[in-house]
Amino acid sequence: MKTVRVVAAVIKAANEQGETMIFATQRGYGDLKGGWEFPGGKIETGETPQEALKREIKEELDTEISVGERIDTIEYDYPTFHLSMDCFWCSVVKGNLVLKEHEAAKWLKKSQLREVDWLPADVTLIDAIEREM
Repeated sequence: MKTVRVVAAVIKAANEQGETMIFATQRGYGDLKGGWEFPGGKIETGETPQEALKREIKEELDTEISVGERIDTIEYDYPTFHLSMDCFWCSVVKGNLVLKEHEAAKWLKKSQLREVDWLPADVTLIDAIEREM
């Protein structure tokens, strides 16, 4: 089975009440269209995971991010490929998170994290995110 190496940004920010919010996006293309995920994408040859994440968020969301600590590496078997996903805490440095490839996006409070239909690999990260929030 083919392995696909990707990175995902768990972008967090505080709302006006000081609550931590997490940015989620809804896929706008492919076999997994409509599912919710943490934005990111494939690691290209010669890139570090952090470099790939900065590039992908710039391409997909027209936003510059700061990449922080790695949360986890998710290993998940989809029917046609194995996904290896490095997930990092991130924050916005510059930009407004413009949707270029996604159908929708939401900022979610801790109490709302399980209210969206996460893709199978992404949902495995929710427990770790809740612990840190």
